[in-house]
Amino acid sequence: MDRHAEAHDAAGAAEAPVWPRPRPGVGTDVVVTHLLIVRDVDRSRRFYTDVLGAKPLMEGPPAILRFYNSWLILSQEGGPTDDKPDVVAVAPSDGRTLTSALNLRVADIYEAYARWRERGAEFLTPPQVHAAEIRCYVRDPDGHLIEVGQTTGRPDRD
Repeated sequence: MDRHAEAHDAAGAAEAPVWPRPRPGVGTDVVVTHLLIVRDVDRSRRFYTDVLGAKPLMEGPPAILRFYNSWLILSQEGGPTDDKPDVVAVAPSDGRTLTSALNLRVADIYEAYARWRERGAEFLTPPQVHAAEIRCYVRDPDGHLIEVGQTTGRPDRD
């Protein structure tokens, strides 16, 4: 795959860059990606592509996925490297301890909930209504928590 390619819609207009790289001078000096440490890169790639609709850019390992308006990097567990000599990369040890979470904002939470359940996602609960949002949570195959929410207002405004 061309790492520097641009995506184009049917009319030929440029969309967001396919590959996560900064583009100085066009308002994209920094690009945010989310690194997830997983036990099985192929299994996690299938979950994010087949269930949640991500687009694979690189099969991996590591796998790099275009995930709506962002990117996910799925990397396997491993020991220290030359650039992080005292760090060991591990997937979550249990699903009850939250250290990080993806937060997916959707236009219609009930539609996303139904679509992703149909594709195999197992949500902790159905969507729950809160003061400024409706939200629910799902876990990926390694136990990473993913919040799915629809904003309904701002809690500081009536």
